[in-house]
Amino acid sequence: MCDAVHIDPATGKHTILGVFSNIKGRSFPVVHPHMVWFLTLTDASPGQHRIKISMGMDPTNPTELLQREFESQSPLTRINLVNELRNLQFNQPGDYHIVIEVDDEPILATNLTVTL
Repeated sequence: MCDAVHIDPATGKHTILGVFSNIKGRSFPVVHPHMVWFLTLTDASPGQHRIKISMGMDPTNPTELLQREFESQSPLTRINLVNELRNLQFNQPGDYHIVIEVDDEPILATNLTVTL
């Protein structure tokens, strides 16, 4: 998670700006105006795939935040996905559980701590 990703038009290099792993608010609900979830994927079989990002206080019932298609040319290809989320609302402080899935298979489970 970060504030922004700049892609250099000349080299294609990605610069990740403002990496963070928690959010601090003054009162709740907290609305985070803009964040980017930058992912680099490998080992994806050739063809079309679907990534889904979900988050919630209950790890067994997260809310879907984002779903999108991407294509892989080869399992050796590094696929950089820049995923923007705007106006994400957090209703209470605590640990928000994040699950990232590719083709309905979890590839990452982590959390984002939101505090006062």
